[in-house]
Order: sequence, then structure tokens, then C-alpha cells
Amino acid sequence: MSQGQEIPSCTQEQHDAPSEIQGLEAAQVSKAVEETSPSPCPVMPGNMEEAVAAGTSSTAQSPQSAYPSYAVLTAVSPSKSDEGSSSQEKEDSSSSSSLSDFENFPIDPLDEKVTMLVQLLLHKYRTKEPITRADMIDVIKVCNDDFPEILRKAAERMELVFGIDMNEVDPTSHTYVLVNKLGLTYYPSLSGEDNMPKTSLLIIVLGVIFMKGNCATEEEIWEVLNMMDLYCGRKHFIFGEPGKFITQDLVQEEYLEYRQVANSDPPRYEFLWGPRAHAEASKMKLLEFLTRIHESDPRCFPSQYQEALRDEAMRARARSATKAGTSAEAGTSAKAGTSAMGSTQPSAGSGSSSQP
Repeated sequence: MSQGQEIPSCTQEQHDAPSEIQGLEAAQVSKAVEETSPSPCPVMPGNMEEAVAAGTSSTAQSPQSAYPSYAVLTAVSPSKSDEGSSSQEKEDSSSSSSLSDFENFPIDPLDEKVTMLVQLLLHKYRTKEPITRADMIDVIKVCNDDFPEILRKAAERMELVFGIDMNEVDPTSHTYVLVNKLGLTYYPSLSGEDNMPKTSLLIIVLGVIFMKGNCATEEEIWEVLNMMDLYCGRKHFIFGEPGKFITQDLVQEEYLEYRQVANSDPPRYEFLWGPRAHAEASKMKLLEFLTRIHESDPRCFPSQYQEALRDEAMRARARSATKAGTSAEAGTSAKAGTSAMGSTQPSAGSGSSSQP
């Protein structure tokens, strides 16, 4: 990347979005993860005073330094007290109140640099290009001492908000590649107006289904998505209109199965994992991700943990069978090649029987 190169342009709405909103999105994802299943492990404060006490020491320095604490603050803020109302006006008021509450937190002086780095990383994800530490420092104009903390926060936002992992592929040059979390291969066209990655939304929906016993009703899915300020029919500034995405796009991509609940009248619908989700997503990695955000442990969810262990064992057997089959096929091909070569060699003593 050349000296002084600018961060690639994005839409005006995305560019102007304050860094606090990225942090709020991460907090909403954390809260949504918390609500996927009641945890038998007491890992979250239970009231306003405990929540504020848990978040004060860290938030006084950095509003993005403890996402789980912010998840609790979001849950108990006044903006959540009107959940019983279904009117659009209530929803808009709730969203504005959440943003207002969040903006009252002290601002990290390095947070603007974190936002700049996230925008740069999103560009590299779209173009499927690697990025080096030198590239990042060159663009965001930061000293080496501050860079590790900025990189840590940016990587955390990429993971939580967009479902993207930063993997270092060359420790010598500090080169990174950006890939979908959990090894998911979903990579829609990111051109046009709605060009933000939606992998985290897919992960959340898969997580809800898994934590609800591998089948979640439409009401259960939306209960969690509403905590992320996502509502059917209403466009979200990152994820677009979520209703079409989860009931059509992800169904067509075979990540989700969307079907009517048997014998339901009036009709009700439910979600299950589709064949592509079963093929790509490791339940253990998914559970580890959900519980890490939840500040918990996979073993706090015994039934899901045991199922994840069985899934891992099945995947290991499938990999072994594939490897054995490949090795056997290679051996057969090599043996056939040797036999073919042998059949073309002239036998000892053979030659022309006629003399000139």
C-alpha cells in the first residue's frame, strides 16, 4: 500500500456512523447471544447497580473494552422497558434511547483509529486481499506503541459485528487474511447499497436454533434479533432488511430450512439448520464462540456440549474416511500406472526375427 493511501470510500451513511455505534452493535450482539438460552452458570450481574459496578472500571477508559458489561447495561436501560409495545414509534424511540445512553459513556481517544481500521479491514474483506501490519499503520497513522490495542479492538469488532476473523498467515511480515467465522463459505456479492457483511447475523440465527434444541420458532428467532434492533420489514443500517435475508436468502443458500409448524392453525413457522450449515459449521466452534461472548464455558450447557462433542467425533471420522479414500485411490492409480508401464516393456530375448 503506497504512502499516504486513503481508506477506500464507503457510503456516506456508513462513513459518518460514529464509532460508538459499532460498539453498540457489538453490545447488541453480545446481548443477543446471552439470550439464546438460559444459562445454568451465574455469569451476568442481575440488576442495574451490579451492572454499572461491573462496567465502571473498564468503561471509564474505553466504552468498547467490555462488551458483555455493555450488554447488561443495554438490557436494563430504559429503552428496553417498552418491549411489550409493537408500534414502530416505540421501536424507533427505543433505538434512539439506546444510542443516547451509549453516547454518554466516555470516549476512548483511540476509538476513531479503531473505526478507521475497521473500515480498511472491511475493504480488504470485500476485495479478498491480505493486509499487513505495515499497511494498517500507514493508513491509520498511528504509533507502534498504540497499534496492538487498536488492532485488538478492531479485530473484536470485526468478529462480533460482522462475523469475520483476522488470521495471521505470515508472522514474519505480519500478514493477515480476513475470513468468515466458523469456516462458513457464505460470500454474497458485496457491491451495491447493502454491501456490509452479514455473517454475524447468520451465526446468531444458527446459534439460536442450536441452543433451542436444533429447531427454533420464528417468534424465538425474532425475539433475539429484536434485541439487536433488527425488525422484520425495517431496514437496518448494517444488515439491511433482515426478514428477506433469513426467510429467503439463507434458505436459498441452504443454510436454513424454513417450514410451517405441523398442524398449526393459523400457520406458524420454524427454522432448522439447512444442509450447508450442517456441512460447514462446527457446533463446538459455534458453542465456544457463543459462550466466550457470554463470558461462560461450553460445559455450562451440558446437552449442547455433548451434542457438539458428538458432532466433532462425526466430523473427525468423516475426515479420516476421506483421507483414507484419497490415499487408497492414489495407491491404486500408482499401481495401475506401474502395471501399464510394465506391459509396454519388451520381454527378454525378444527382437526382430528377420535379418537383412
